[in-house]
Amino acid sequence: MALQIGIVGLPNVGKSTLFNGLTQAGAAVAAYPFTTIDSNRGVAVVPDPRLEALALMVGPEQVTPATVEFVDIAGLVRGAHRGEGLGNQFLGHIRNVDAIALVCRCFSNPDVAHVEGSVDPPRDLEVLDLELILADLDVAERRLDKVRSAAKARPRDYAAELEALEELRARLQAGVGARLPRLYWVAGGATGAALVQEMCLLTAKKRVYVANVGEEDLPTGGPLAQEVAHVAAAEGAPCVVLCAQLEADLSEWPPDEAAAYRADVGLEHSGLEVLARAGYEVLDLITFFTITGGREVRAWAIQRGAKAAQAAGKVHSQMERGFIRAEVLHFEQLAEVGSWQAARERGILRIEGRDGPIQDGDVCLFRFSP
Repeated sequence: MALQIGIVGLPNVGKSTLFNGLTQAGAAVAAYPFTTIDSNRGVAVVPDPRLEALALMVGPEQVTPATVEFVDIAGLVRGAHRGEGLGNQFLGHIRNVDAIALVCRCFSNPDVAHVEGSVDPPRDLEVLDLELILADLDVAERRLDKVRSAAKARPRDYAAELEALEELRARLQAGVGARLPRLYWVAGGATGAALVQEMCLLTAKKRVYVANVGEEDLPTGGPLAQEVAHVAAAEGAPCVVLCAQLEADLSEWPPDEAAAYRADVGLEHSGLEVLARAGYEVLDLITFFTITGGREVRAWAIQRGAKAAQAAGKVHSQMERGFIRAEVLHFEQLAEVGSWQAARERGILRIEGRDGPIQDGDVCLFRFSP
């Protein structure tokens, strides 16, 4: 399954423009609020030069990159949790994403109205944060009502869950999400942590902050983007600076011309590369590769620290069940010797058992019993 990132922001901050630039999906864009009236979904390839190098080396019939799915929902406004605007209708569409990208407007344009009347990144982020907290509070209170009813008949069975839910509600009522400070359940213990995961709380999800700037402020972003970076740094979250309009425009250009233009404005990578890397960073993901004969070279995303059998399971569940061993070689070593056969002849392949480590950039051949 592709990495999923939900795109969240106030109206007219450039969310759908960014979505189009990342996915070329053609979502509606206009200079007035609530252009997005339904959630938009689009899948984009995660650029990885190592995969391209492997493809050149092997010459396979098919090259399959890792992908990221972006989910763009209607802009949130003050009172969204009460049904103001349209965003509240679609928050459910991002409850199952892996991470949330909070897009903040850091550009001035008199032709594009700001729903709050002025450009003020810290204030805008506070509005978003509050609406996500209140949306989670509504979920927690509804769950609490349900569990209280069930506990009347079997109080002991529901005691731990009730305690955890009451603690969660108190945190949310105090304006503290399930994300920061890092969740520490005094009363609920493991029950509380499991509930947060089960309820797919928005404030528990990892975040990437996106400062959407004008092209003239690239590459550093200017003072408004710095304000977003300060908020992100206080949370230990990554902050990406990009120009959504430029990304949307360049997505229609030939790749070599787009790369040349980015270089002219001081950008080393596309917005998709930067945002995908930030998503991998915040979710602690790494990439490993497989070569299936001469037929396919493929990139896979997996949690850092995953074992060889788990990596095999990403390819196919049967491989994990019947796992025998993994033959592993790091990409750089393979690039140096030129082929898998040459690596085998030199005796530099690593042999890993079920619990053997898989590292970023490893190329794996899994042996298994069907």
